Amino acid sequence: MTTTTLAVLVPLLPFLGAAAGLLLGRTAPGFVRPLAILPTLASLVLAAVVALRQGGDQPINAATELTPTGSVPIELALYIDGFAALVAVLVGVVATCVQIYSTGYLREDPRYPSYAALVSLFTSAMLLVVYSGDLMVLLVGWEIMGICSYFLVGHYWETPEARAASIKAFLVTKLGDVPFLIGLFALATDAGSFRITKVLGTVASGGLDHPTLIALLLLAGVAGKSAQFPLHTWLPDAMAGPTPVSALIHAATMVAAGVYFVARLLPVFEASQAAMIVLAVMAAVTMIGSGLAALAQDDIKRVLAYSTIGQLGYMTGALAVADRGAAVFHLLSHGAFKALLFLAAGVIIHAAGTNSLAAMSRMKDLRARVPDAYWTMTVALLALAAIPPFSGFFSKESVLGAAEHVATGHAERVPGAAGWVVLGAGLLTALLTAAYAMRLWLLAFRGRGAEAPDHGRQPLTMTVVLWVLAAPSLAVGALAYRVLPDWFDGRDLAPTLTTSVLGTGVALVGGIVTYAAWRHTAAVAARVPLGAVAAHPEGDAAQVEAEAIASHAPVYGGVAYAPDPADPGRLLLGPLHRHAAVGFHLDAVYRALFVRPVQGGASLVRFLDREVVDTYVRGAGALPRWLGIAVRRAQTGNVQTYVSALLAGTVVLAVAAVLVATGA
Repeated sequence: MTTTTLAVLVPLLPFLGAAAGLLLGRTAPGFVRPLAILPTLASLVLAAVVALRQGGDQPINAATELTPTGSVPIELALYIDGFAALVAVLVGVVATCVQIYSTGYLREDPRYPSYAALVSLFTSAMLLVVYSGDLMVLLVGWEIMGICSYFLVGHYWETPEARAASIKAFLVTKLGDVPFLIGLFALATDAGSFRITKVLGTVASGGLDHPTLIALLLLAGVAGKSAQFPLHTWLPDAMAGPTPVSALIHAATMVAAGVYFVARLLPVFEASQAAMIVLAVMAAVTMIGSGLAALAQDDIKRVLAYSTIGQLGYMTGALAVADRGAAVFHLLSHGAFKALLFLAAGVIIHAAGTNSLAAMSRMKDLRARVPDAYWTMTVALLALAAIPPFSGFFSKESVLGAAEHVATGHAERVPGAAGWVVLGAGLLTALLTAAYAMRLWLLAFRGRGAEAPDHGRQPLTMTVVLWVLAAPSLAVGALAYRVLPDWFDGRDLAPTLTTSVLGTGVALVGGIVTYAAWRHTAAVAARVPLGAVAAHPEGDAAQVEAEAIASHAPVYGGVAYAPDPADPGRLLLGPLHRHAAVGFHLDAVYRALFVRPVQGGASLVRFLDREVVDTYVRGAGALPRWLGIAVRRAQTGNVQTYVSALLAGTVVLAVAAVLVATGA
């Protein structure tokens, strides 16, 4: 079988699995789990075969016209270079692990068949984005992911938090998709084609007429999909969905799509220095802001959500200094340890019965209840903090090294200012990342107080997946710069000495300072026994999480959660803590600037419709009815009445005639 045929099957198999799962979910429930796992697993195997056959050589490029348009053609095209081959393998690995994990996590959920089908469709859409060589076909996958995220984030639709989060995620990403679509049309108009190869050829020959405008329009869509400032606010709220969905969205789909899109079309953005500066500033603000916000969150999943936003900022920072190899390298590394972090968090939430770190910090021996999650999450947090030799160290230092290269004037097409912005923000974010990673670990696993509740052992499908993902979190970074350079345009991925020393140094400082702050606050804080967390019987982890979300609802709407006096984040952030806890009030700003004016306009339209338009319509119907009533009452059948009316009318007409004649 040819490589092209195998590549077509990679996104097709999960799609067929999703369709079959939706059709057979009620009639043949025994087939739901095999239909969720096997097509995704087969897609992973085929993606690995395609990657090995591609081997970092010339891109696989094939196309057939999908439909005649009369102008710019739309083609069903494949364009698989080394980046696409590796990202497809990442998507397959994470999606397969999520599907296996979900069979245990949602084993008692009556909506599991539709959930599994949507996850398969989500996976298929992302694979379509990765392999597509035509921008319109890529847009189809891009939009399908937005629709799937709406349903998956709102899986616990019984809770108002989940309903609000799903709507917010859909609307904010669609807000970015509108300029994104306009940018795609403008790009295709200048290039005369939606084919990625032809677009890149046009850029290389200087054929773009409006490079800055096109790049900024595309960046709006990327900011929405990849949760970059200022369109990042939907991602923390999306944690109201099931934990496996969070792992899928954060590690391999949706948010990775925007970064991957910019990496694939990087020459388009390089054609405008203004766009590269905007990208660098966007990355810097995203990194620093999300790091501060993560240090103030109480919900364990929101900490990880803001962590994802910050790591995506690293990737866009690498793209801002025109190094797509470093960006995709960090995307791959981050995908492994972030999926592990979320899935381990799901096990911890099941064991603790709450999402709240403040509550977990009041439970002793929680780590003894979940030894698999404890050890694997420790590995993932070390990778997140970029401590050598874990995977995050190599990929993050690759980004910092690329920024240093540009900042010191060794790049021609990228402004040096972009390099300094990314380098400075990246080092500060490395400090913050280590700080909130250490804080999460201390509060979750070093609690003191009441005995942690015992919900029994987690299903084997949940714990095995954690160890599967722990392996790449340990090894993928160390091996990548020796094994994978061919897939990264032959770029040397080895970290540079300067940024390695600086990055590791600030990370160690962040971790040590956070630990010292925790020791200080724990020594002086009065430990309050946990009484608000109900002990759930051993059962469905998804039900436990849904109840935890409902019981811990303030986390999703404000900062009214019960504070932990031993929280080192409060000491480290000081007066900034309450602002960071609500994302620096961006939601309030958007509510004032956009939501309230729209609601006011809607109220005005409703008033005009009900009180003006409806009044006119009702009046138009009432006037003939009243006239009819008046005429009907005049028909009395009395001849004297009719003669009197006739005489009165005659008199009136005579008087009118006299008046008219006199006036004439």
